Amino acid sequence: MAASLPRMTPQQSRAWLALISTAELLPAALDAQLQRDASLTHYEFMLLSALQRTGAMRLSDLAAATNATLPRASKVVSRLQQRGLVRREESEHDRRSILLELTRQGRRQLVLATPDHFDTVHRLVLDQLSPEQLDHLADALEPVLEALDPQQRFGVPGR
Repeated sequence: MAASLPRMTPQQSRAWLALISTAELLPAALDAQLQRDASLTHYEFMLLSALQRTGAMRLSDLAAATNATLPRASKVVSRLQQRGLVRREESEHDRRSILLELTRQGRRQLVLATPDHFDTVHRLVLDQLSPEQLDHLADALEPVLEALDPQQRFGVPGR
């Protein structure tokens, strides 16, 4: 006898398709805007933002904080270093560790990229929803985020 496949209700299907479609389309739209306006990919912007928030970080911590594999983070950091946006420094506390930090030029690039990026986030997402819908969206997605990120590498905003 064939095993029955799990099904979705129409409500579940509608919600799932809206979520997965947004998850596919939004990163590409953000990436296109950042590449056009700031010569950065969305991942580079996230990586620079993580370094801005924390100061110096080890590569492995940066990869975890940006949900990337170590090889991907390393490759992107090397590109950013060649562009003068990131530097590698030996740790004063552990000579085996290399810390990554933003350069002055990296900070400047991030500061200049942020307004257009935020405008895009507003235009595509935030301005499409009422304040009540924004609360509902956060309420709906925070438990999903907690299930996906139990170590809270990305944190849970508002909590």
